[in-house]
Amino acid sequence: MIYDLGYTTGVFDMFHIGHLNILRRAKEHCRRLIVGVSTDELVMQYKHKIPIVHLLDRMEIVKAIRYVDDVVVQSDMDKFKAWERLRFNAIFHGDDWKGSALYNDLEERLKAVHVDVIFLPHTEGVSTTILTEIIIRGNYTHTNNQLPPSPVT
Repeated sequence: MIYDLGYTTGVFDMFHIGHLNILRRAKEHCRRLIVGVSTDELVMQYKHKIPIVHLLDRMEIVKAIRYVDDVVVQSDMDKFKAWERLRFNAIFHGDDWKGSALYNDLEERLKAVHVDVIFLPHTEGVSTTILTEIIIRGNYTHTNNQLPPSPVT
């Protein structure tokens, strides 16, 4: 099914392939995709850390992705409040949230207003947390132990 208006959210700190995959997969299911980018304060509330990349920069990066039609600030975890403001038909999130108390409640609330909650496959082996740990430890190894070839100068 293709929805008229879809919505997804995230921190999108240190943008990586997992972020791109969720945006691509969400856009496959809707004509227009709005993306909420979490404020630093919100991230601190639920992840207990501050993003490395500033909110306005994260929003610009997400806005530049061809799968994204609009970007909004997400300052509240309550996706129902976002629906009241944006009136999307479907919300997309990584399947790592499926079955969580937060999303079980959300599914019920959104179902009552005819909004579908769609869980998309999580990209295994990559996350901002993993990237941060690699940077801190300084021990990068690619999964196949090969770096891409250097450009010829």
